[in-house]
Amino acid sequence: MVDVGSNSIRLVVFDRASRVPVPVFNEKVLCGLARGMAQSGRLNPDGVSLALQSIARFVTLARAMGLARLEAFATAAVRGAEDGPHFVAEVRRRFDLDIVVLDGMEEARLSALGVIADMPEADGVMGDLGGGSLELVLVGDGAPGASVTLPIGPLNLQETGAGDLDAASRIIREHIASVDWLPRLAGRNFYPVGGAWRALARIHMAQTNYPLHVVDHYAVKRSKIENVTDLVCRMSRKSLEKLAGVPRKRLDTLPLAAVLLREVLAVGKPKRLVFSAFGLREGYVFDRVPEDQRAEDPLLVACRDLAARNRRFAVIGEEIFAWSAPLFASEGEEAARDRRLRHASCLLGDIAWGDHPDYRAVQALSRILRLSVLSIDHPGRAFLALATYHRYAGGRDDKEASVARSLTDEGAHARARTLGLVQRLGYSLSGGAPNLLSKCGLALDDNRLVLELPDELADLYGEVAERLFQAVAGAMDRKPLVLTGEPERARTG
Repeated sequence: MVDVGSNSIRLVVFDRASRVPVPVFNEKVLCGLARGMAQSGRLNPDGVSLALQSIARFVTLARAMGLARLEAFATAAVRGAEDGPHFVAEVRRRFDLDIVVLDGMEEARLSALGVIADMPEADGVMGDLGGGSLELVLVGDGAPGASVTLPIGPLNLQETGAGDLDAASRIIREHIASVDWLPRLAGRNFYPVGGAWRALARIHMAQTNYPLHVVDHYAVKRSKIENVTDLVCRMSRKSLEKLAGVPRKRLDTLPLAAVLLREVLAVGKPKRLVFSAFGLREGYVFDRVPEDQRAEDPLLVACRDLAARNRRFAVIGEEIFAWSAPLFASEGEEAARDRRLRHASCLLGDIAWGDHPDYRAVQALSRILRLSVLSIDHPGRAFLALATYHRYAGGRDDKEASVARSLTDEGAHARARTLGLVQRLGYSLSGGAPNLLSKCGLALDDNRLVLELPDELADLYGEVAERLFQAVAGAMDRKPLVLTGEPERARTG
């Protein structure tokens, strides 16, 4: 798809229109279509020229890639400019490409759907900051609610506020005061979307030495981000250039983005901010996905897709998930979050089979920890990474493992280690062959870990399986017991 924004034009190619679309090509050109528009009412001429050049490249690439379809949409600049219709007509004439001009409410709705696609549990307000506008949308119960679009993007503010932050603050407050439902954000989550606000998240990561530089699902208390907005607003451009985490292309607009966020937080008073890497483009795709697919868990969909692209065995991940269940419900019902993570981990349990055996553990951990599409918070990422790390016999002294452990508590790390060892046992015991584990029971009995094997599969329990079974028992502080056939044939592992 081609996204014609107020500041940038982007071509994003997804692998397919699905519940969790994976971008396989992503290119952005900063055209600045909205520069000068506040005074002239028209698109920036230089920006139009660069935009047409960029679209020509994008269309040529799309045709060479053999895309099933190429869709294009435009937002605040094109819909607000006097010559916006002429620009759309010119693109159609030159490239046979129709641009859908989104109105403000539709842009807001689709941006909110993008966040919901990534975080179905989102509860609070989504804010999407573009070059020309700010969209605010209430989100909850898996759907967007009340919404508003405000003409206070950084490019507009640079002109109407003459670059003066105090003047910009007054303009922002006037617009935000019109959003009578924004105080309903108090005590809930604010979900910032847009490159400028993500840059503020990266600054906070750099300032606090946060160990994982993944913006998606990055959660931080409101007071901590307010400290960052105050810092950015006080600094000169030269000082900002020296600040870690600041992209050079954001230097001009970053102070205005900080003022915007500060004013929204001052009125909304959310408990925390949860940054999303999803937004308008992902919402545009999500809106076109069948309803039954939209109801699916994005984490499990992403893990199934990743497993399918790295497939060695067809169904072993689902089998291990079912096989391991008795061990993780030993003290009552397994919590929904823990069950979800265990399911995801089992799906990912064989993704590194093709890597060099000496490096599988660390490479799998690093990969999962930094996947661009995962739809899980950072402690959850760390859990999945650590479980796979231990599934591949990772040790305790790897630097990458210490990064993951710093994002979880000891209890989560212990569960991840146990789960990884159980997966390793399952793959070894079955050799990856289907329908074997379902015939081999795992159970907890008093202070023992019990493995039950039918007579016809007793020979599966060889030296390697014995060693791994003992490792699982040790991790669970249980005595190993193997039962084959009749009870009198029981033996300790």
